[in-house]
Amino acid sequence: MKVRLKYGFEGLEVDLPETPNFKGIITPDEPSPITNVTDRLNEMINNPIDSKPLIEIAKNRKNAVIVISDITRPVPNKVILPPILSTIERAGIKKENISILIATGIHRPNEGEELTMLVGEDIANNYRIINHLSKNDNDMELVGYISNGKVPVYINKYYLKADLKILTGFIEPHLWAGFSGGRKSILPGVSSIKTLEYMHSPEMVAHPKTVYGVLEGNPFHEAGLQVMEKSGADFILNVTLNTKKEITGIFAGNPVTAHIEGCNFLSKFCIKYIDEPLDFVVTTNSGAPLDINLYQTVKGMSVVAPVLKEGATILIASKCFEGLGSPEYVKVLNMIDSPDKFLKRLMNNEFFIPDQWCAQETYQIILKHPTWIYSDLPDDILKKYFFHPVSSIEAAVKKLLSMYGNNASWAVLPDGPMVIVKLK
Repeated sequence: MKVRLKYGFEGLEVDLPETPNFKGIITPDEPSPITNVTDRLNEMINNPIDSKPLIEIAKNRKNAVIVISDITRPVPNKVILPPILSTIERAGIKKENISILIATGIHRPNEGEELTMLVGEDIANNYRIINHLSKNDNDMELVGYISNGKVPVYINKYYLKADLKILTGFIEPHLWAGFSGGRKSILPGVSSIKTLEYMHSPEMVAHPKTVYGVLEGNPFHEAGLQVMEKSGADFILNVTLNTKKEITGIFAGNPVTAHIEGCNFLSKFCIKYIDEPLDFVVTTNSGAPLDINLYQTVKGMSVVAPVLKEGATILIASKCFEGLGSPEYVKVLNMIDSPDKFLKRLMNNEFFIPDQWCAQETYQIILKHPTWIYSDLPDDILKKYFFHPVSSIEAAVKKLLSMYGNNASWAVLPDGPMVIVKLK
């Protein structure tokens, strides 16, 4: 059977065998793409969910900030920004009083050609665009505390001082927040590293409800809502996308209820069930831009871990075209003498280094599930960090079938973390 895996920008065509206990090629169901996106965007802006129309909210506001996702997320900014901008400008906010704030979280800034690619040439040349820098204390202001007064909430000052605050983004399954979008534009999007130390603490990452597809009782989601309440947000516009990155849903209006409506919509399409745990699985990191580096690759691993047998193998295709990740992440990787020892030190709070959270998630999985990887990274580097490099997906599957037997229970997830797999 021929399968096209999401891999980099170009994809990866593989030819895999059909065996007696193969559980299928598991992909999200695809709602129909919206045919006239501009009309639908304007309709949602003018008739939003649980909210006044944006033009009414924007009247008599002196200035505005629009938060957008960074280059690691495939949000169609060039499509969704123009109707938002034209609406608030018609409401009386001058172009020079509008800022676009890139919610980088702790990622690197997006500049130059990358910035133009993110928002389009017209917007890049005509609007003030600011990259959030989570480690720059001068850009942060304290807005209060959460978690019974234990956790300080520091937020980007350019966001806080805006008279009108608009959040944009897209909703997809998320390994800790349940679903992306909504409150995530603020936390972690425009929050200080000081606040993210709590949000990405070892206890938070290890919590049983900080998982894909769960909102109720999820402390990551709940903290995000608390931070959004303290920071303020007037309006959101979130979209859902199909595997071709076409817009399938637009959810605009109240920052809480519009986001929940979008999550409920997506859940109907992205959650799939299988009848027994798997011996091994073939997955991806959903291709570009998400398979940009090893840091992000854990998302494709984490989404399959709950349906694997103890000791089952993960085979993931993740191009990692920008290498390992940030310098901090590389520093964390170089501290790992073994997954078990590293996790014990982490849970004992012996250190805190930005980006350790994805390392924690990665090695929580590798400790239980050997992880084979097809990528652009050198084999010696992958082996150093306890991955098993492979040069061919087909050859790796053949070897796994010889290990687990021809009756092995296995499946393929070409879209990786765009589908949430659960046991019936």
